Amino acid sequence: MPTLPWTTVNAPAPDSRAFVMASRFEVRSFRDVPRFFLRSLAAWKQVKTAPGAYGATLVAQPLKRTFWTLSAWEDKRALYTYAKTEPHRSIMTGLRSTTSGSVFTFWELPASQLPLDWADARRRLAEQEHADATGERGPSGTGPGTA
Repeated sequence: MPTLPWTTVNAPAPDSRAFVMASRFEVRSFRDVPRFFLRSLAAWKQVKTAPGAYGATLVAQPLKRTFWTLSAWEDKRALYTYAKTEPHRSIMTGLRSTTSGSVFTFWELPASQLPLDWADARRRLAEQEHADATGERGPSGTGPGTA
């Protein structure tokens, strides 16, 4: 499975906190996998210069048509600014039709705990997926029950 290892973009200040996002995307068909992967690499390149990014990693499982991202940010605003900035904005809009499902989860932790652990992120994504499926408020507070 192709993995882009954790890359530190900016070192966090001592005693700071990190806003974390983990995601999983399932691609509809094998024919869409190369396109999704290549566009993911463009978004990855953008992370390396994004203001407020602490670091990120990407796991691609092309034979399972699944892509995983994990990133840490100075705060929620930094992540959302990145998501709304080109080329990420157009990449995600353009790839939306190629995905059959996606899950996102968010949490905060002391920045001293970076780099992030994939096992923890996958557990949190599974919990969020369950919460989304049952209509419960997810562990990240982003599920349908969120006020």
